[in-house]
Amino acid sequence: MLTTLITAAVAIVATLLGSVVSGRFQERAAERAVRATHDATLRREQLRAVTELACAVSTHRTAIWKRGDAVLQHAGDERIDELRTRGHDTRALVAHPLTALRVLIEDQGVRAAADRMIALTYEMHGAWSSRDGLTSARLTAVAAHDAFVDIAGRYVRSPV
Repeated sequence: MLTTLITAAVAIVATLLGSVVSGRFQERAAERAVRATHDATLRREQLRAVTELACAVSTHRTAIWKRGDAVLQHAGDERIDELRTRGHDTRALVAHPLTALRVLIEDQGVRAAADRMIALTYEMHGAWSSRDGLTSARLTAVAAHDAFVDIAGRYVRSPV
């Protein structure tokens, strides 16, 4: 009878210990799943910020180009004013994704590439003295845009 009681006690202790260990494994698995979901969501948001910023800057660059071209072709004041307004509108579109990028991505390389892309795009305003100057400024801004996309892409694809 004592043997039966000891066997039963050992079985109960083993069952309880197994439940505790199993519960801990399940808890850790759930924590890993939550962390993986969080990381995937963060990567999606980072990619969205990068994409929206790159597109907004590209749209603004096009607006600057059109206005500079109109100035060089001595277009009428009405057309230049229309393009100026369009440029203000597209420049405003840069603020939201830039803010999102700064909140979501702490990497200084990505931030520096974004700042350079934006600065070189804005510098196109100073290149309206000649077609060659405007073209050169545009090509420099496009190269900075491509560099930003490459750097940000590597960051977003890198393991967490």
